[in-house]
Amino acid sequence: MVLELSHVADGGSARMVDVSMKQPSNRVARAEASVILGRELAELVAASGGVGKGPVLEVARLAGIQAAKRTAELIPLCHPISIDHVEVTATLEGEAVHIETTVRSAGRTGVEMEALTAAAVAALTVYDMVKAAGREVQIQDLRLLEKSGGKSGHWKRSEALR
Repeated sequence: MVLELSHVADGGSARMVDVSMKQPSNRVARAEASVILGRELAELVAASGGVGKGPVLEVARLAGIQAAKRTAELIPLCHPISIDHVEVTATLEGEAVHIETTVRSAGRTGVEMEALTAAAVAALTVYDMVKAAGREVQIQDLRLLEKSGGKSGHWKRSEALR
């Protein structure tokens, strides 16, 4: 199998992939990220449901949904696509917030970037909301978990984070 970068033209310049000849198909992608808070911040989030800016997990969830819908504005060579469904969960698990996203579309190109963008922005939102109370927060393990649809079919990560 020959590996090649789909967004690099023969001359080395950046290009948007031409998807005009692809057949639409049902596409799904799932991604995740973790935000390590530490004991004190995790206890604060658990006890109050939020910090000074509001309910941390709910605001992060909404930010992730909004980010998925705006991925093409943030990632230069992503296609603007019609998204049929976005789900973002943000759960406090011990000293960390675990974020998981699912994006669905019936289109000509995949939704991996939308799922990853949703997870990244949700994680960044958690950081933003707790940073005044503590700056030792770490965002870790942003990654694609699974994707399906299109020519390449189904792919699933072999090991789980948790």
